[in-house]
Amino acid sequence: MALARSRRNGESSLNYWPGFVDALSTLVLSIVFLLSVFLVVQFYLSQEVSGKDKALERLNAQIAQLTNLLSLEKVTSGGLNDQIAQLRAGLATAEAERDRAKGLYEGLASTGNDAAGQARELNKALDSEKQLSARALAQVEVLNQQISALRRQLAALEAALDASEKRDKDAQSRITDLGQRLNVALAQRVQELSRYRSEFFGRLRAILGDRPDIRVVGDRFVFQSEVFFDTGQAVLLPEGKAELDKLADALKELDRKIPSEIAWVLRVDGHTDVRPINSPQFKSNWELSSARAISVVQYLVSLGVPPQRLVAAGFAEFQPLDTAATEEAYRRNRRIELKLTER
Repeated sequence: MALARSRRNGESSLNYWPGFVDALSTLVLSIVFLLSVFLVVQFYLSQEVSGKDKALERLNAQIAQLTNLLSLEKVTSGGLNDQIAQLRAGLATAEAERDRAKGLYEGLASTGNDAAGQARELNKALDSEKQLSARALAQVEVLNQQISALRRQLAALEAALDASEKRDKDAQSRITDLGQRLNVALAQRVQELSRYRSEFFGRLRAILGDRPDIRVVGDRFVFQSEVFFDTGQAVLLPEGKAELDKLADALKELDRKIPSEIAWVLRVDGHTDVRPINSPQFKSNWELSSARAISVVQYLVSLGVPPQRLVAAGFAEFQPLDTAATEEAYRRNRRIELKLTER
């Protein structure tokens, strides 16, 4: 119809538009066709590409599996290598043990013959030991008997020791009692001696009179040396002997009055001053003081005083009464002391 209209229109005027439309329609159809073909091709290509991606993914997964398997294989291979090394070491050790066992076996085989001889020797030694054991048992029996005897002796000694300890206790008690009695007796003797000393000193005081060169110091009678001796000498002066005559009478009377069981002595002590002496007769004050005391004792003995009641001692200058460096101090320190005391 359109074509008929076109023809009619063409016939009426030269109209090119229908042809153009046809050409355009054809072109559009061609383009649509080409697009359809392109879409179909693209669809197939996309399907093919999608299939290749899936295949590639499968290949990657297979590659990963193969990689894991390879790593596992490497680890397994390392473990197998270690096991092989251990097996080889164990094999070497087993071979060494085999060789050692073989050597021991050969050694035992070589010494097997000696074992029988050694066994015979051991049997002989065992028999000998049995004999020794029998003798030892006999000795043990003897020792047991001796031990029993020693135990009996020990029991007897313990009994004797107990009795001795009892006697010792009794003796200790008696000794303690005797000691107490002795202390009481000594105290009584000291009191008696003190009483006789007081009487003796009172008698001397009455006999010798109140002289300035004779004095009582504590429990001692002190005579100045000038009463008996010249300076530096130990020979008694006549006036000194006269004083000793009075002293001797008092001593002899005292000896008669004091009981014999009281052990008393009259100690005669010689003292000098601090000034040294160095004479041909006396080399030191020790010698001078001792010689003076001895002279007094010897003279008293010559007058009948018992010698066992006299003691002589020299103190030189080492027991001064006065430490001053004056003539008066020197005179006081030069002295003869008489002390009635226990022996």
